Amino acid sequence: MWFEYTLNGYFPLELDAPVCHINYYEADAFAEWSGARLPTEFELELSYKSKYFSSSTCGFYESENFHPIIKKSTNCFFGLTGNLWEWTNSAYSPYPGYQRPKGAFGEYNQKFMVNQIVLRGGSIVTPQSHFRPSYRNFFYPSQKWAFTGLRLAKDIK
Repeated sequence: MWFEYTLNGYFPLELDAPVCHINYYEADAFAEWSGARLPTEFELELSYKSKYFSSSTCGFYESENFHPIIKKSTNCFFGLTGNLWEWTNSAYSPYPGYQRPKGAFGEYNQKFMVNQIVLRGGSIVTPQSHFRPSYRNFFYPSQKWAFTGLRLAKDIK
């Protein structure tokens, strides 16, 4: 039997659990292997505004789970958000119309808008009060951060 160490201690590895703590390259390779792709940040934002979005706290900090939720093992429906930050296929850059502030604050912000990839959603360690459909995070593609995962997308033919 395989075990994994979680924030709640050692537990048997759940093979149906979402893959987490992965970097962008691993997420992208899995999507390619699956015959899918990573969604853009704007596709995820639209999905968060869909009728399937749930206001449940199951996938956020308030659940006090501190480990990704397996849908079949819970009565929670956390919709399309929470549980894990989701890698996108979008570079972290300013929204259209963004004006870089002058001075140190503008310089500080600008350094984050180079060579980073957008993550969307929020995770089980994100307070639900922080979430909104446009909530975005960003990391360098080679970095493995806690509670990062993926969602697959396919184009309609």
